[in-house]
Amino acid sequence: MKTFRHGVHPPENKDATEHKSIRRLPFPAEVIVPLVQHTGAPAKAIVREGQEVVRGEPIAEPGGFVSVPMHAPVTGVVDRIDTALAPNGTKVPAIYIKAYPGASQEVLYGAPQNIDTMSQADLVKAVQATGVVGLGGAAFPTHVKLSLPEGKKVDTVVVNGCECEPYLTTDHRIMLEHPESVVMGARIIMKAIGASRVIIGTESNKQDAAEALRQAIQPGDPIQVEVVETKYPQGAEKMLIKALVNRDVPSGGLPLEIGVGVFNVATLAQIGELLPKRQGLIERVVTITGPGVKEPGNFMVPLGTPLSFALKFTGFEGSARQIVLGGPMMGVSAASLDIPITKGITSILVLTEAQVAECTRKTYPCIRCASCVQACPMHLNPSQLGLLADKREYEDMTERYHLMDCFECGSCAYVCPSNIPLVQKFRVAKSLVRERKAAACR
Repeated sequence: MKTFRHGVHPPENKDATEHKSIRRLPFPAEVIVPLVQHTGAPAKAIVREGQEVVRGEPIAEPGGFVSVPMHAPVTGVVDRIDTALAPNGTKVPAIYIKAYPGASQEVLYGAPQNIDTMSQADLVKAVQATGVVGLGGAAFPTHVKLSLPEGKKVDTVVVNGCECEPYLTTDHRIMLEHPESVVMGARIIMKAIGASRVIIGTESNKQDAAEALRQAIQPGDPIQVEVVETKYPQGAEKMLIKALVNRDVPSGGLPLEIGVGVFNVATLAQIGELLPKRQGLIERVVTITGPGVKEPGNFMVPLGTPLSFALKFTGFEGSARQIVLGGPMMGVSAASLDIPITKGITSILVLTEAQVAECTRKTYPCIRCASCVQACPMHLNPSQLGLLADKREYEDMTERYHLMDCFECGSCAYVCPSNIPLVQKFRVAKSLVRERKAAACR
């Protein structure tokens, strides 16, 4: 079965939600729409306090090319334009909208548009207008990935449907329940980027999703579905490209340099659903799971829904020791229960004291067992990088040991018998390296 070298096999822990259909979460009394939900410049508010808005109406315009608009997740009135806590705990500008209690919350904004008659440039603009970003967690504006630099070409679109992180089942349910939208999104992306084929990769533990996608593909579509080995981090773009098309992304380079564009399956589903209707992204599927909730599941959640409101409907009683946004391998701890759900949040993982205590163990010196070397999918030497980080030898880490090629998947820390927090060391080191480079350019 197609795969990449190295990687790890953590427990999947998907049983609680993988067979549960997507359910719609109730609308909160107030949504908080941060104007920073993506990589790049913040969006700029185009509404005023006291203004009535309908569900799907644009409420913020892009703040530049690497930026996307925001749309009203509910029909209601703009209560205020203020700041709000982002998932990482920083304060960002946000629009607060109070929902009308009697509103049907239908999407009342949008108009059909003919995809077949649109040029590549028109499609890229239309994708930006939807506000869609990478929904696998990166939240990078999708239209930017479709805008190729001069002289660059993409012949293959790789679609990531692996969802290799433990606990997460968002993409799995989207492929099962909305395969037509995924395929439509693949057609749109293929035309917009000028590719000649699409390969959708999904892991072997999602055979039902692979079959659903194959059934949705029309005869003559240059779209194929490939099943790859279930392994972490199979869904990382460099690993998936290697497994599916056997090409290597150069160190420090991007997939487009080898003629490949990579997109998440949930991103394609939203583009396939929204773009033909000329509508914007106002909700997304989120897996809410973990030992700390009584009724885990996959939920369609309006963007801007407070985290506390979403958890209430899964039987959360406040007994969590830690709440992780995303999966346990690459997710981040929630700064507060008051933060709103944004475009980049794929999952809410609620862990109790028992699970956190199990992972909180004493750290010992490196024994040079090379387990981390065998696990690293980028073929780095995490042990040596960790030792250099302790000595603050950041230049050596970067130039000799390729620190910046690490994408912080956590495989090294997962297998380390000494419980060394390698990923945390690398994050600090990379942050300091970037600061030094920025200071040198001033």
